[in-house]
Amino acid sequence: MAELFPEGLLTATDAVLDTFEGELAGLGEASDEQVFAVVERVVLALNAVNKAHNGNAFETDEREELCDYIDQSLTEHGVDVVVLTARRGLGRYQLTDKWRKW
Repeated sequence: MAELFPEGLLTATDAVLDTFEGELAGLGEASDEQVFAVVERVVLALNAVNKAHNGNAFETDEREELCDYIDQSLTEHGVDVVVLTARRGLGRYQLTDKWRKW
């Protein structure tokens, strides 16, 4: 497991997600632009983690879990992800697609 998930990868990913969690407060009342800006920041930060690990940081299962985590976290903080994405002509599961490289 240490080869698949080296300590540096776990630490970097945790730091990105901690920052994301810190930005969630008040998003239920935020504008679409503010919510998408938070999503963009977390996705770009995860892109950087992935790049630092030669593009192999996250496998399919981890990618899905990260997307689900972002979706669920937004939902828990009052963001209706279905409505949010629909206003942009997107499906719920396309929330991160614009920026995601992993």
